[in-house]
Amino acid sequence: IQKPFSSLVFSEMIRRVVRQSKFRHVFGQAVKNDQCYDDIRVSRVTWDSAFCAVNPKFVAIIVEASGGGAFLVLPLQKTGRIDKAYPTVCGHTGPVLDIDWCPHNDHVIASGSEDCTVMVWQIPENGLTAPLSEPVVVLEGHSKRVGIVMWHPTARNVLLSAGCDNLIIIWNVGTGEALINLEDMHPDVIFNVCWSRNGSLICTACKDKKVRVIDPRKGKIIAEKDKAHEGARPMRAIFLADGNIFTTGFSRMSERQLALWNPKNMEEPISVHEMDPSNGVLLPFYDPDTNVVYLCGKGDSSIRYFEITDEAPYVHYLNTFSSKEPQRGMGYMPKRGLDVNKCEIARFYKLHERKCEPIIMTVPRKSDLFQDDLYPDTAGPDPALEAEEWFDGKNGEPILISLKHGYVPGKNRDLKVVKKNVLDNKAPKKVEEPAIPQKPASPQLTKNEVKLEELLREVKSLRDLVTLQDRRIAKLEDQVAKVAI
Repeated sequence: IQKPFSSLVFSEMIRRVVRQSKFRHVFGQAVKNDQCYDDIRVSRVTWDSAFCAVNPKFVAIIVEASGGGAFLVLPLQKTGRIDKAYPTVCGHTGPVLDIDWCPHNDHVIASGSEDCTVMVWQIPENGLTAPLSEPVVVLEGHSKRVGIVMWHPTARNVLLSAGCDNLIIIWNVGTGEALINLEDMHPDVIFNVCWSRNGSLICTACKDKKVRVIDPRKGKIIAEKDKAHEGARPMRAIFLADGNIFTTGFSRMSERQLALWNPKNMEEPISVHEMDPSNGVLLPFYDPDTNVVYLCGKGDSSIRYFEITDEAPYVHYLNTFSSKEPQRGMGYMPKRGLDVNKCEIARFYKLHERKCEPIIMTVPRKSDLFQDDLYPDTAGPDPALEAEEWFDGKNGEPILISLKHGYVPGKNRDLKVVKKNVLDNKAPKKVEEPAIPQKPASPQLTKNEVKLEELLREVKSLRDLVTLQDRRIAKLEDQVAKVAI
């Protein structure tokens, strides 16, 4: 007769099977109907972006628009039914494909569109009271639709855009200049781009099935993996806090997969997990403070979450939040916008066909005290660097803040754009050397002279821009001629 296991052995087995984690009991719950945003016509455009962006003040949602592209910007507290006449941000001439809030200014949002432009907008303090059609700046440089916009995590006014021309441009929004053009790196459509934690590198997932790690300032691919996922459907790749890369994609048998990679050796993944045979693209949302990744499949009705650790199997399944309705898109609140008193560790804004529904993720705790193990210091709204410093080669880690007493938003300064000579490719600091910008400070100049100086600078900038476009047209004509031959 076989002897029964001792309780010690049994508990040891249980310990091995059930991994200890404070996030194992994360509990997801949709808010009540009166706390949703109702009667919103969510965009039907066929593009695999999240269609929603959130910060501690506003939720922005790409919506259907006749004769152009538009998105709604709603103060978080404006729940309930949204009037059909509610003003939108409506400056694009084609559908909006992607939107992203500036991490350093809760009133500034960027949008990319089918009209081949990127626009940056300043939202008034209390939201829109009239349609907003005049952006702070229009960034023109793509020749096909712009499907990705993404702000730099630590440098002020640095914005990345990627288009269906397979081109990545990094802009200094403060001057309206395209300072980095990453051409000839991607032979096909770029599915997504992600900055590293300090913004020194980017990783990309491309339709050619390669994941690339790029140093944008050197213009070099420093690592790449062919067939990171062998399936034909879109992949996603994101940087983790430790520098590793997390990818989602499809196997050869069209099963959804997720994988973990070390960019220093991308021959073999650290870990691969098969998920299910569904065909919705998995959008990963990552919390660097807790190392939890949330996977939201487009068309799915669930959110799966995983904890990433340095012990095998490295990617640990935690739980699944399930609902009845499929999701058209998803917004993810930055940590500083969460309610720490309710032990809220994530909040999603799920897009249905006609509404936006917040979903709150909490870790059940008995104590009402601040749970410092759930809330390590997190990235705050202050940039570590100015744009010029980053383009000059400096790096800066995120400036962290404590959430112990909750997040209190500071006063956001307005985004000001000072156009510079578009053709001047010298380092940004050298661009500032000419004496012209300092003249207005001189007491001898009258207001009219200052205005004249500004107009002359603007005319010169426009003339340079025309020259640049002429060169670009000539180059494109040469390429067309070669193809025709």
